[in-house]
Amino acid sequence: MVKHISMAKRDYYEILGVTKSASPAEIKKAYRKMAIKFHPDKNPDDATAEAKFKEAAEAYEILSDADKKSRYDQFGHQAFDGSGGFGGGRGGGMNMDDIFSQFGDIFGGGGGGFSGFGGGFGGGQRRVKGSNLRIRVSLTLEEIANGVEKKIKVKRKVQAPGTTYKTCATCNGQGQVTRVTNTILGRMQTASACPTCGGAGQSIDKKPSDADGQGLKVQEETVSVKIPAGVVDSMQLKVTGKGNEAPGNGISGDLLVVIEEKEHDTLKREGDNLHYDMYVSLPDAVLGTSKEIDTVTGAVRIKVDAGVQSGKILRLRGKGIPSINGYGSGDLLVHVNVWTPKTLNKEQKQFFENMKNDEHFDPKPESSDKSFFEKVKDMFS
Repeated sequence: MVKHISMAKRDYYEILGVTKSASPAEIKKAYRKMAIKFHPDKNPDDATAEAKFKEAAEAYEILSDADKKSRYDQFGHQAFDGSGGFGGGRGGGMNMDDIFSQFGDIFGGGGGGFSGFGGGFGGGQRRVKGSNLRIRVSLTLEEIANGVEKKIKVKRKVQAPGTTYKTCATCNGQGQVTRVTNTILGRMQTASACPTCGGAGQSIDKKPSDADGQGLKVQEETVSVKIPAGVVDSMQLKVTGKGNEAPGNGISGDLLVVIEEKEHDTLKREGDNLHYDMYVSLPDAVLGTSKEIDTVTGAVRIKVDAGVQSGKILRLRGKGIPSINGYGSGDLLVHVNVWTPKTLNKEQKQFFENMKNDEHFDPKPESSDKSFFEKVKDMFS
């Protein structure tokens, strides 16, 4: 009597290289790594890679489903004998189209057929996108605080007048070519960008002498960019469709506007808050005064109380930069600095000599007079 010995199936966790305690996200990540490694597009005519690709899909089909995973953990492969589905019942008879139909999102596509590896085909005509352009725009603090519309001159590639295109003979306008291979697993179909037209589906028919090989020419254009209030240095804004055009029926790239913040003469920015150093003379600090200071919405006059201490911070609420996320505006923090004269005449010197023993000039900090560290803490609270 002849015994038929069948190859034992490998453990699904071993196939994906994960443990039983792996999370759904870790299982998905492990499967994607295996699927990309053994993907038929990357391993043409490699039967071993195809088998591993199918094996990984079978393991993922079970372990990604909470109910099936529970049954597998309890009974192993026997839980799916004859049950159908990718796992258990079919063994080597898995259909590759089913894999891509069910797990197409793993590869970045929408499940659009076996060619879903690149995420760009999906069965319809592929539209090529033009390249993006990047430009820097310098803004003053006032422009950032109030928002501004800028007219920017951009040199971008556009389709040259007189350029005509014809349907690519290689791919018949589809932008992709497919290849069918007969393997031990059945017929396998893969798709890739057309090597003739680069995926555009069209090729140059006629073009003027000043156009490049794609029928494009450089043209200067003025683009209007609306910049919202509250942008920050190095932030990047996108103007859709104002990058380089694509040949044929492709879509234009985007214009990326990078923000550069100009340094202000008197205001320093910290997030949405602004800082201003205000200097007052010793007499003004003693007697009190009013001062005009800069803000991003114009000059304002503030009152300085008599007896103000150097280092005091006056907070003007809402006089800072508007939040880019719409959470109101920051504050303007005015730092009071009492200016001590470095030179005095004889009469002035005598006056302060007389005040040395006057109790009014002795330091008497009160509980409301916060230390430097407390003031810094308040600024960030």
